[in-house]
Amino acid sequence: MYFSKSHMPTATSIFSAYASLSTLLMLLRSIFHDFIPNPIRIYMFSLLNHLFNRRSNNLTLVIEEVNSTGIGRNQVYDAAEVYLSAKVTTPSTDRLKISKSPQDKSLTIRFEKGEEIDDFFDNIHLRWCFISIEPENLRSSSSGPDNDGLPTSIPETRFFELSFDKKFKEKVINSYIPYMLAKSKSMIDKERTLKLCTLASRFNGVNVYWDTINLEHPSTFDTLAMDPSSKTSIMEDLDRFVRRREFYRKVGRAWKRGYLLYGPPGTGKSSLIAAMANYLRFDIYDLQLGNLIKDSDLRRLLLATANRSILVIEDIDCTIDIKNRCTQSFNDTGLSSPHKPPEVQRTIMDTITQLLARWMLTLSGLLNFIDGLWSSCGDERIIVFTTNHKEKLDPALLRPGRMDMHIHMSYLTFPSFKILASNYLDIDGEHRLFEEIERMIDIVNVTPAQVAEELMRSEDNVDEALQAVLTLLRRKKEDMRDNEDHFIVKGEGMDDIVD
Repeated sequence: MYFSKSHMPTATSIFSAYASLSTLLMLLRSIFHDFIPNPIRIYMFSLLNHLFNRRSNNLTLVIEEVNSTGIGRNQVYDAAEVYLSAKVTTPSTDRLKISKSPQDKSLTIRFEKGEEIDDFFDNIHLRWCFISIEPENLRSSSSGPDNDGLPTSIPETRFFELSFDKKFKEKVINSYIPYMLAKSKSMIDKERTLKLCTLASRFNGVNVYWDTINLEHPSTFDTLAMDPSSKTSIMEDLDRFVRRREFYRKVGRAWKRGYLLYGPPGTGKSSLIAAMANYLRFDIYDLQLGNLIKDSDLRRLLLATANRSILVIEDIDCTIDIKNRCTQSFNDTGLSSPHKPPEVQRTIMDTITQLLARWMLTLSGLLNFIDGLWSSCGDERIIVFTTNHKEKLDPALLRPGRMDMHIHMSYLTFPSFKILASNYLDIDGEHRLFEEIERMIDIVNVTPAQVAEELMRSEDNVDEALQAVLTLLRRKKEDMRDNEDHFIVKGEGMDDIVD
């Protein structure tokens, strides 16, 4: 075909047409993203993909990080992440994420988004792809028990796509997926590092995520400064618990165990929790109830915790009194003054009651969490509560089935002191100062933390360290003489443990 010179498009007209088309496309893209809801956009893309690939022989399984309910982790996703970590060195992988924290013993290698990896199982070719969708900031105007109308941060959405020939669908689902789950469990058990989990900053009341670090706490029952008979009782109880799965099912109870650690600060409650985790090889989940707003948040947290874990709720006496303290603070403002008309007082109190019921974590919600229907959402769990004031707790919390074993973390006893002396000073036998130290410990109240601080002053000079301990004990005895009302002799031993 021949074009005369006069009909040839000029460079200016070409660039002008290109600029107009680009502007139109950007406008359409902006309208598409601003006015079409995200679920509809996803559906449209899925429909287009289905239309263009309807003749494809491939089947793709989508494995999301969070369950379809949005309130629990997908175990298949976690297993795939572990399983594929051993295959990231294949030639088909171009980009990887690599990291290492001071506590990690080896490098952590993970996929970069969009990366693919090939796998083979019984001559079936499978392709994995890691997808990550960046978070968006949305503002919701809807209302409801889980939505306050404030800006909500949508967490990053992550999932794996597993593609293969659809004729192998049954074999992949019934053989390959179980093989991957078993393989990942074996890898975790072989190189298991205990984790300390805390509520992630991206918790938004809808999805639940935990931030985790390696649990490097060195406390064990061998090094724990606690009465030996008490430690033996606790270890026997833990052993009995972990081997009685079928018994719990037989009697119709959730496979969990509750412990209450009570006593003054510095008596080793945190060290005992770490020793329990190291003994059982359980991860620790630190549940800061003060960061939660309502009971539904607590339920989501429970569903997002793994089995074989220790859930720790510290200072439970302070947590469950939030509602009463808020009501008292309201009364202190004078808004509930008796000088106001009765109908005004009733209206104000009804409003406050509704707000507290909606926004405050309640005692009934906590009880349902530890001993109600929601307590059965998970296996082999230990729940540990700590308090400095057992007498402040509601009796409903203390009964068996909620707090099965009450452990009094008492002041230092002489057998516990000998454990500290062995840990800090390598004294495995007797010492000439032990007799006086034992006599002083029997009549004064001193915590393991206070004595440990004195023992740390001189690890090279045993006599100097023990003299520092004696100085501390003598000072406390003088303080007790100044106030004889506080001169008490401590109870010790197994009488402090209530099962």
